[in-house]
Amino acid sequence: MQKRLNELLITVNHIINKMTTMNMNEYDFTLKFSLPSEMMVDDAILDKLFEAGCDDAMIGVGMPGCLSLDFTRKAKSASAAVFSAIKNVKAAVPGINLIEAAPDLVGLTDMAEILGCTRQNMRKIMLKENMHSLIPVHSGNPSLWHLSSVLKSFIKIEKYNNFSTLQELAATNMTINHVKNLKEISPEVEIEAKKIMTG
Repeated sequence: MQKRLNELLITVNHIINKMTTMNMNEYDFTLKFSLPSEMMVDDAILDKLFEAGCDDAMIGVGMPGCLSLDFTRKAKSASAAVFSAIKNVKAAVPGINLIEAAPDLVGLTDMAEILGCTRQNMRKIMLKENMHSLIPVHSGNPSLWHLSSVLKSFIKIEKYNNFSTLQELAATNMTINHVKNLKEISPEVEIEAKKIMTG
């Protein structure tokens, strides 16, 4: 009898887990952090990250004092995925600071790779579809665009309408990066800038 009950419980839990993940999307994103002063990434920190819920991330250490995590996370929304990942990292490493959430800023080569076409085709599509509003946020070599804005225009084209999940993720990362940068702005300058921009 007890064995049968255990089997039923396992079956019910399996069904519940399956129903929970049915409405979830998979999000691939990267979070880059700066470590507290003089802290180095060692096995103890890696263990803490794993225990805090970052077992769905590839962890990389490039520049000294920095930590990069490439996540593949299932969630009901992009914001749920990214926010939970940031919370996991901060819980594991107190004092760590977010540098950047990606994907966000992309060059023309990045856009072409994401959309599966050449740089030349990208330019042709942008001209053909009158995407004059896609002005780069940085003009230079390379010029940079917010991926969210690019995909928002491209998903209107039938061939590219399957990028809505990535657009949602890119929009979330763009917002996070904007909010992060606000911490470095002088309150007085912010007030004057808002007056000019909204006037």
